[in-house]
Amino acid sequence: MQARMKHPVEVLPDTLRVLHALDGASDGLPYVLRKLVQLRASQINGCSVCVDMHARELKKEGESDQRIFAVGAWRDAPWFTDAERAALELTEAVTRLADRSDPVPDAVWDEAAKHHDPRALSALLVQIGLINVWNRLNVAVRAVAGGWG
Repeated sequence: MQARMKHPVEVLPDTLRVLHALDGASDGLPYVLRKLVQLRASQINGCSVCVDMHARELKKEGESDQRIFAVGAWRDAPWFTDAERAALELTEAVTRLADRSDPVPDAVWDEAAKHHDPRALSALLVQIGLINVWNRLNVAVRAVAGGWG
């Protein structure tokens, strides 16, 4: 496989700085939760670069294969906390905005807000938006998985 072009963050270096700054703005969110959210959005968006990267990061952090493999089927897997489930459901809703007339239903929002205070909820939304940007950049240029290190 070969990418279509040099990655946009290499062509426009300020973009990389801005995306890293945006990521840093949600540092208060637990690392594993961030990576679970990033992995789930990346699965939905078909971003092989990010699926590979975030699964590896979770593994390096000590997460079990069971949890990593089950992220795509989190609703039916017993290995996730209620707070993680709420974050994953919010991730799916915000990632799939065009899939329903009420993209982020009150029930999804309320469940996320029940488990995450306004600061954590804000960080979750920033992370969901950010990973969707990365997914779209990677998928558009056909970035190749495994090349990040």
